[in-house]
Amino acid sequence: MSVPPEHFTVWAEIPVTDLDRAMGFYSKVFAVDLNKDESGPNAKAIFPTAQPGGVAGHLYPGKPAIEGTGATVHFASPDKLETALERVTQAGGKVLSDVRTIPAGRFAYCLDPDGNSISVFSR
Repeated sequence: MSVPPEHFTVWAEIPVTDLDRAMGFYSKVFAVDLNKDESGPNAKAIFPTAQPGGVAGHLYPGKPAIEGTGATVHFASPDKLETALERVTQAGGKVLSDVRTIPAGRFAYCLDPDGNSISVFSR
């Protein structure tokens, strides 16, 4: 059997119908600046990390799965979980569940404005 990698998940890509609108949503909810990168064949907006090369992902122009049916990406809350969940609604998303407690912390399931399944997580 092989040795597991340091980070099993190395990248997440979230398809969105309007890149600028999605950048606004994720920037507001997670209190970060997303950088638009237009160096490749398609523009993308990259999620920031504290360290260069950190595990993250990006938004890209694409066709999202049918609302709530795709994979769920869990994002770290930058502050109090309930405060971030308020921003989900204010920014045009939906909070789908009550806050759930698990051994690792607390989270709630949400949808972004394109219907992508996400959660906001806090330790």
